[in-house]
Amino acid sequence: MTAGPALLFDLVPALRRGPPWPSLGRWPTAIEPIDGLGRSCGLPSGELWIKRDDASAPEYGGNKIRTLEPLLGEALACGARVACATGAFGSNHAVATAWHAPRLGLQPDAVLFSQPPSATARDNVLALLALGVRPWIVPMLALPLAMLAARRRRPAREAGVFVMPPGGATPRGALGYVAAGLELAAQVRAAHAPRPRTIVLPVGSTCTTAGLIVGIALARARALGFEGDPPRIVAVRVTPWPVTARARILRLAGRTARALEAWGAGGALLDEVRRVGRAVAIDGRQLGAGYGRTTEAGLRARERFEACGLPPLDTTYSAKAGAALLERASSLPRPIFFWATKSSAPLPVPNPDIVHAAPRALRRFLDRCARCEPLLHPRGTAR
Repeated sequence: MTAGPALLFDLVPALRRGPPWPSLGRWPTAIEPIDGLGRSCGLPSGELWIKRDDASAPEYGGNKIRTLEPLLGEALACGARVACATGAFGSNHAVATAWHAPRLGLQPDAVLFSQPPSATARDNVLALLALGVRPWIVPMLALPLAMLAARRRRPAREAGVFVMPPGGATPRGALGYVAAGLELAAQVRAAHAPRPRTIVLPVGSTCTTAGLIVGIALARARALGFEGDPPRIVAVRVTPWPVTARARILRLAGRTARALEAWGAGGALLDEVRRVGRAVAIDGRQLGAGYGRTTEAGLRARERFEACGLPPLDTTYSAKAGAALLERASSLPRPIFFWATKSSAPLPVPNPDIVHAAPRALRRFLDRCARCEPLLHPRGTAR
């Protein structure tokens, strides 16, 4: 089976003449039936499937590996020596950067802001420290200015800091999930799975959702799949409006499509993006009290996925998408595909000396997580 990036290059050969696209993941990721969970939702066999991006890389997978491939390639093309991720303390994008940037000779860095305490965020903070990242901690409202100033933190000999926005949400970053949409179309054409009528995934930075919209549109424009009515994309909010506003998702999809058209993807792409965009439904009912806030529905979804032997869900992102799936499965057009976006690989744990030397704001955050522990699920489990 041809991987998504190769399909994208075949359709848009001009991309081969652009920045490199390093291979960080193992593509294509599998699509598997999850009949056990489906039966618990009252669905017949073959109606519920999972796209295993959780296993996209053995060291650390998840959706951000797809985003990092084109972005870190751009960093290399710019002559950068440092790849700097930005976001909240529990950012999966920051952890993915810490894991994979060194594979390309890039030093990882992060500019982070605080968030509500949770076991998910705690584990990601500890993983960053274990991987040698000492983040620059800033107030959330100061993040745009901090991104501009990030390169000045480094000595002159380390000039060349490539700073990524939260989640890598740029047209270049979205190309990773354009490739994913093409990959899915190829898997369906090869009869590895049925044609999905609904795709459920979390939306936070909007990069994954926007890229997937364009990937499905490109497959339709080139008659490679998804003919007829496009699949309904249920994007489950894990970050509040306006970050996850429908208009913002579609704006990034449009910018990505225009970039691809400029590279020779064909003039019909933007029209197809608009058609696919009309099939996008934003589900905000699982957000709870806000970004990073654990919800009871999310914890129940974790338990049900775990009981069925499925990949782990994290309470910040994928558990909220899982909760939406369980709540709405009986009413959504079927077959339904759940896109597993959280890495299922175990996270590293730093030794106590590394934690003690961490920035004070991170140590305070870890202390808050410890004080809240009775309200949180322990590492790797769910209550």
